Amino acid sequence: MDNAPVIVLTGATNGLGRLVALELARGGACLGIIARDRVKAETLRREIGLVAPEVSVDLFLADLTSLRDVRRAGLEIDAHFERIDVLVNNAGLHAFSQRITSEGFAEMTAVNYLAPWVLTATLHDKLVASAPARVVTVASEAARHSGRIDPARDLTLVDDYTRREYSRLYGRSKLMDIMFSQELGRRLAGTGVTANCCDPGFNTTGLGRELPFSKSLERILTGLKIGDPRRGAGIIVRLATDPVFATATSGYFSVKGGRPLSCPEPGRSTVIQRRLWEATADLLRDIVHDGG
Repeated sequence: MDNAPVIVLTGATNGLGRLVALELARGGACLGIIARDRVKAETLRREIGLVAPEVSVDLFLADLTSLRDVRRAGLEIDAHFERIDVLVNNAGLHAFSQRITSEGFAEMTAVNYLAPWVLTATLHDKLVASAPARVVTVASEAARHSGRIDPARDLTLVDDYTRREYSRLYGRSKLMDIMFSQELGRRLAGTGVTANCCDPGFNTTGLGRELPFSKSLERILTGLKIGDPRRGAGIIVRLATDPVFATATSGYFSVKGGRPLSCPEPGRSTVIQRRLWEATADLLRDIVHDGG
């Protein structure tokens, strides 16, 4: 399948990402899957083989809580593929209590925002060389509940928090994703690479599996036909492949028909988005430019 698009995807072994991977494979895309768990990744590869046996699936193991590991995997992917048509930053984490990564970052900030930033930066040149190409980042309507944004402080905030406080911090990590995507689109202007993000809506995907009642709640909601993850997967697939979005960039799109959304305040202005970008670039300089 020499003409098949090459799509790199994080968070594909569970939830929305699994559905996205299967749908992209059905559409004929060759997939590069970044996963932490080899067993789950191999299970996904076998599942894809059943629905799209002609599709190539390459696995790259990485722990997204380690930004240096993300960088290493990105370099492996860059060396492996002659081109990359789409990068989908899908992996996400709900952490209901504070956990600090080995590199000193809040785990939720690292996985939800910093890891996509590092991976995209590492694959930047390959994406530009592959143009037309797309970067798709999965955000969330939870961004509306972030309360505020202070890039210099929030990127390195590791204070303890309670389950009641977690939603604000989760929302802030997703607000950063929207801000990142919109600033990235501006920085890629003229390259033929677009950058967009989406709100996949409420989905019963196990993202909140740390809650003790999550499995029971998921069964109830599924029985009531609430939170069907196929809808959320659909908007991700559309942003990655639909010609309608081929030239759209710096957009934030709703699961509801792909309609455009505004970045929630306080992250809407180009000034604060640029401040977040510059603060992130400064914070991650040694990791992104350490040569792996």
